[in-house]
Formats: sequence, structure tokens, C-alpha cells
Amino acid sequence: MQKSLKVTLLAVLASLGLVVAGCSSDGGDASGPLKIGSLLPETGNLAFLGPPEFAGVDLAVKDINDAGGVLGNPVEHVRGDSGDTSTDIAQQTVDAHIAAGVSAIVGAASSGVSLTVIDKITTAGIVHFSPANTSADLTTYADDGFYFRSAPPDTFQGAVLGQLMAQDISGQEAGGSGNAVFMNLDDAYGNGLAKYAIAAFSGTSTNIVYNPQAAEFSADVAKAKAANPDAIAIIGFDETTKVLAELIKQGLGPNRVKTYLVDGNLSSQAYKDLPAGIMKGVKATLPGVLASEDLKTRLLEVDPALTDFSYAPESYDAVVLIALAAEQGGATDGTTIRDNLQAVSAGGTKCYTFAECKALIADGEDIDYDGVSGPIEFDSYGDPSVATMGIYEYTANDAFTARADEFITGDVPAQE
Repeated sequence: MQKSLKVTLLAVLASLGLVVAGCSSDGGDASGPLKIGSLLPETGNLAFLGPPEFAGVDLAVKDINDAGGVLGNPVEHVRGDSGDTSTDIAQQTVDAHIAAGVSAIVGAASSGVSLTVIDKITTAGIVHFSPANTSADLTTYADDGFYFRSAPPDTFQGAVLGQLMAQDISGQEAGGSGNAVFMNLDDAYGNGLAKYAIAAFSGTSTNIVYNPQAAEFSADVAKAKAANPDAIAIIGFDETTKVLAELIKQGLGPNRVKTYLVDGNLSSQAYKDLPAGIMKGVKATLPGVLASEDLKTRLLEVDPALTDFSYAPESYDAVVLIALAAEQGGATDGTTIRDNLQAVSAGGTKCYTFAECKALIADGEDIDYDGVSGPIEFDSYGDPSVATMGIYEYTANDAFTARADEFITGDVPAQE
């Protein structure tokens, strides 16, 4: 990332708001094997994120069990689908996980889905740990300390997105403040990310909130066209393909207007049937470090069909942190895991694998796990206090690459 963006972004991150004050029965059998349920999208509008997330969970379970498991027993993964907010699949999965005696649930990918089941999970004394939720609404949610996530809230992604767009427009029109349209789906994720992106954008902005279940988006795109934008950000899920098709139809395609996507619609497969080459140059933001080649190789051993690796590192680290919290606490119930998650993520001797950290715990050391997704360091709300945001660019309709020089790591700004 150019120095000017880095400097400006740090100022925006510092100014987005002040910290907000805030904050059953024990899930699982404290003396039994650690059972972790997954609540990840096999179906629904984020199904494209499911394969890398499941692969991250399964690889972590393998590594933990290869290192002797947790407290002498192998970890058990109870797989489960989250669906999306248009179904009750998540409710059914959570009910099954509770009946199975899990101590922690990894998921959902969708913030909206998590908000439909968080009360059921946390009141059961089960740790609710998402690798991909980014809605700021979850930061101060009344979860009795049972909710954690390895992806940063959208105060961070929004700041990066808004500043990236402002810089790109300024480069296009020297001295101009620029005009941008932010189109977002109407849910906690879409509204929150748009809010923080708009706050970080220095020019004129128009916000268009749309119904993701709509059959078509001609009226929404007509509003965007009326704003005569220099740039358009689409904050959505799988409906983004339809939005892009309508933008192209009305003369606002990526070949005409600078276009930006986000983690919820960064996909190598969703846009392959759009006009050839139309996606070339589109940029997108995605929380997390760039997955290493070694990690990609190991994930492909778990799932050879993987084409994307989004949130696989965060899913892997979620499972490892849960296991380390149980190992340090000496029990596998949800309350013990909750009470030790922050401690194993910060403030002790640095360690980078489950096996290494487990050995330090056995020696009586206080540990600080930094994983394949980078440092986590939970704050008092269960959010990572330090995070990395990646910027990617499409080279073809079905391929994108990391702009490695534009990744940024920094403190996660608090909500207003």
C-alpha cells in the first residue's frame, strides 16, 4: 500500500470512535473429550465460503490430534450446516450440537446467522466462536463473555475500504474529492460495513440499501446511475452477481466505473459467466493475512477441490485457540474455555503451533498464540484487537490475486 494511504488510514482508524463499555449451564462435559461443533455454510448465500472454512477446522483438528489431543483425548469435530437467514437450518444445527454435548461452536460465517442463534448458544454455556463474523453489532452483544471471533469487526474493514476508494479516485482526478456509491444488502453486516466505509471516505457518497432477496435490481442500479459515481462499492453476498449484471446493463460496469467488492462477495467462481474480462481491475478487501503456500498445500490435502482460501486461516486458529484454552484451563467445558481464551491469545510467551503451545502450558508457561491468521490478542469483548486487512484485484472473471504491497496490519478501531 502506498505510504499516503497508510498514513491517512491510521488517522481514520484512530478517529472512528471511542470504546463502548460492555462486556447457564456449562456446555460440554468438563472431564470428557473436547467436542467442537461447526456451524458453517454448506448451503445458502455464503456457501462458497464453506469449503475453506471446513478445511481450516478439519486441518486444525488433525494437527491437534497428531499432537496428542487435548488433555489426553482426541478432539471431536461435529460437522454442521449454517444455511442462511432465509432458513432455520442454523437453529436445527445448534439444537443438534447442544444435544451432542459440544463445548464450542465454530461459526457462523454470516453475522446475520450468528445473531439468530447467539442467545441459544451462549445461554447453554457454549463458546460461540466465529471465524468470519464482522458486524460491529456483535462487539457489545450481551453474550456473558461466550462470544469470540478471529475476524475483525467492520470498523477495520470499513476504514480500509473507504480510504482505498478515496485514494484511487484522487489518483484518477488529481485534486478531486471524488464521488462514490455504496450499495449494500440490508442486514447487520451490510449496513454496518457500509456505515464505516462511508465514514472513512473523504468525498461525496450515496448509500443505496437493497433487499438481497429481490428478483432484480434495476431500480437500485438506476439510483446509483443518477449519482454519477467515480466508484462503486458492492457490499453483499451471492446476489452480487445480479447486481453487477444490472450495473453492466445500465452502463456502470467495472469497465466504466471503478468497482470494489468485500469479503462477502470475493469469489473466483461467482462472476465467471459475466462478459469476458469485465472483472479485470476490480478490487476487494478481505480480513486476514495472505495464506502461506505451506498452509494452502496442507488445506488442499484436506480438500483437494479448494479454489478459494478465504477465512480458512481464521477457522484453523479458532479451533486451535479453543483447544489451547481447554488445555490451559484443565477442562473441556464451555465456561473453562471462555475463561481462558483471552489469556492464551495475548500477554505470554509467543508460540505458533498447537504442539509448541501445549508443551509450554505443560511447563507452566503463560502463552501467547499467534497463528496462521496472524496475531489475535482478544480484547475484553472477544474481538481481535490487532488485525490485518488484505487488498485483492481481479485479473480475470474467475481469478484474483493479492496486492501484497497493500496489506495493512494495525489496531482495530472501536465503535462509536
